[in-house]
Amino acid sequence: MSKQEEQLDAIQDIKRLMERSSRFSALSGLSGAIAGLLALISSFITYTILDTPLGEPISYADIWSASTESLTEKGILILINLGILLLLAFGISAYLSAVNAKKQGASPFDLTARRMLLNFSIPLLAGGIYSAILLVQGHIELVLPATLLFYGMGMLNAGKYTIDLMRYLGICMIALGLLGSFFTAHGLLIWTTGFGFLHIVFGLIIYYKNEK
Repeated sequence: MSKQEEQLDAIQDIKRLMERSSRFSALSGLSGAIAGLLALISSFITYTILDTPLGEPISYADIWSASTESLTEKGILILINLGILLLLAFGISAYLSAVNAKKQGASPFDLTARRMLLNFSIPLLAGGIYSAILLVQGHIELVLPATLLFYGMGMLNAGKYTIDLMRYLGICMIALGLLGSFFTAHGLLIWTTGFGFLHIVFGLIIYYKNEK
């Protein structure tokens, strides 16, 4: 090997080390696919609660009572359903990412991981508060699109510190959130497409590209 080739190899090694130190590469693609599957199950349960055929427009009057300005019984069940989904998805993601980090000999709570989590959490927290405000004010039809929008912004924000594909997923989520804000009657179908199918597709791509 010539001296020039050795220098190029050394530069590549340095570049890989710098990328590893500035990006959290242990994010689990498998957890994303599982989260997508959970979202599909959650969506199926929601359609069942609303007694609406899969993919059909939903009636928000079944979720929010305009006369009492509060959630109906069906609305409360749907909220509990989504809450369980959120807890399961984040729990599985944290566990599998920690396992990946251990395999790579890295800490799941190093500086890069904390930066990624912070940049992801701020838009997510803002989205949760904004969704609650929409709910309290009776704009129930905009809650699902809002979750897509803010989740997408969180993904886009955190993508600077992890796998590039997360940024593309974030952009797709934002686009779906905007679409859902316009076609509110199909909000659940659009939400299912984003949190369900897109999570599965991107999760499997990340898994086979970076883990398997």
